[in-house]
Amino acid sequence: MRSLVKTVVIITGFSILTRIIGFLFRIFLSRTIGAEALGLYQVAFSIFMVLLTVVSSGLPFIISRLTARYRVDGNKKSQGKVLSSALIIGLVVSLLLCVIILIFRKVFAGIFTDPACIMILIALLPALVFSSVYSVFRGALWGQDNYFALCISELYEQIVRIFLCVLMLAPTASAISNAVNVGWSLTIACAMSMVFVVLLYFIYGGKISKPGKEYKQILRRSTPITGVRVAGSLAQPLVALIVPARLIAVGYSSSQAMSLFGVAVGMSLPLLFIPSTLIGSLSTALVPDISMAVVKDDKTHIESRIRSAVIFALFVSAMVVPLFIGAGDLIGEFLYDDSLSGAILASAAWIMIPMGLNNITSSLLNSLGYEVRSCVNYFIGAIFMFLSIWFLPALCGINSLFWGMGLCMSVTAVLNFFMLKRKTGVKLRILKPLISLVLITIPCAALVTFIAKLCAFVMPSIISILISCGIGFVFYLLLCMVFNVVDVKGYFVQVSSKFKPKRVKKVKKA
Repeated sequence: MRSLVKTVVIITGFSILTRIIGFLFRIFLSRTIGAEALGLYQVAFSIFMVLLTVVSSGLPFIISRLTARYRVDGNKKSQGKVLSSALIIGLVVSLLLCVIILIFRKVFAGIFTDPACIMILIALLPALVFSSVYSVFRGALWGQDNYFALCISELYEQIVRIFLCVLMLAPTASAISNAVNVGWSLTIACAMSMVFVVLLYFIYGGKISKPGKEYKQILRRSTPITGVRVAGSLAQPLVALIVPARLIAVGYSSSQAMSLFGVAVGMSLPLLFIPSTLIGSLSTALVPDISMAVVKDDKTHIESRIRSAVIFALFVSAMVVPLFIGAGDLIGEFLYDDSLSGAILASAAWIMIPMGLNNITSSLLNSLGYEVRSCVNYFIGAIFMFLSIWFLPALCGINSLFWGMGLCMSVTAVLNFFMLKRKTGVKLRILKPLISLVLITIPCAALVTFIAKLCAFVMPSIISILISCGIGFVFYLLLCMVFNVVDVKGYFVQVSSKFKPKRVKKVKKA
């Protein structure tokens, strides 16, 4: 258990560090290339992510499982065969996708709201080939339980990409040129990361062998996983195509639509994902524990763990809501020098609550082996999102995107709850704490707003943000403790106890 906790801490620590670096890079990017160029890049990147999912979702997962299985027998030759077979499959698929895009480039150019997006997508295509190799070798390292190599490779890619992007961007260049250069920086970074992870694989004693008859086995096992994940990722490019198009249809110019989309998705949305880092760490830590309880049919333990996970996800998500509502304007101006991003952040802060519930319930369903059902629930919720972004832009502009996301995640979370209850038989009883936490955010948001506005008259933005959000955070914790919504003290005591060294009992001499 202690080894597992240590592994989770390593993964979480590197993940947080990588996200912080990526977030700072996004701030730099928005300030350097502007909202319009960021919007163009986001639209092209959403298509690229679907292609990337095809070559880097199912394959590394299956490689890790097969590598782990052959490790038990000490069969390094079979590990090498699996690796080389997957490598060939990944290269063939990635090259085929690149050829399809290049042949039908005019068709894709017609789909995009702005023709410049196809130039960015073409700049990203070589990264698809490099990533197919990268993901296969990472899958092999995963199967060898080499989590440090996995984490350091991700961190290396992020650092290299930022360094290259800083060198290649020019504040005086056009929005299109800068957006294309961002794409090329990612491509070069992927090439360098591929070389780095291959070197790590051989440094840690990995072998490669002549491919055998593993092709069919790998394809048969990886295809369903890839299919489910690709289907789930298709929503992102559809949203990236529909939202600007609908904004143009209700009267915005192409430049205005792209700028709004760039601000919303490139600036405001990443901040709304902050609670997901903590919730994801909790999910990772609880998955083995819940899986063991399922095997033992310990319903009391399952109910306790699932309910505590859901309550914690609610607690973390609701904690950030009043901070963004009250200080969102100041945060947007301080981080991006853009008041619109802050206004969008404040108005969309509420979606973090359904987002947190969706994240934790989807993770729990996946850990219980119901990945397909989780995906189906998401598609049902996505219907509400697409209806919102199609019909609501005339009423609320870019905020239609966040209303759609909020409705999607709310519906998905409710369906996930019903599935968890039906499959595990546990009684979650989360309605009361949900209502309590939502009500607590109201006075907290009012307090943060008042203090932020007051401080802004006499203090710099960063000081106003720290004071208002700090007081709001403390007030939120006090209200949770007073009304006994969450056992804050008990949770931290349990977490800290995991890292205390066990005392060795002294054996008395006779």
